[in-house]
Amino acid sequence: MYEDSPVPPDPTAETATPAHTATTVERGSFCLARCTCGWSGPARRSRDLARTDAAGHPAAVPG
Repeated sequence: MYEDSPVPPDPTAETATPAHTATTVERGSFCLARCTCGWSGPARRSRDLARTDAAGHPAAVPG
């Protein structure tokens, strides 16, 4: 009649950091890069520059 108690979380286990997934978002005639971490790049009329901002963001993040 005894139930197993749940296993407590291991305090020495590493916590996973969220991956940076940057995409582009259109806002009217502007395009900007956004990331899942909350970062957003400058609004640009050039979609190519916004894609470059998005591609360069994970490399610029320390860690």
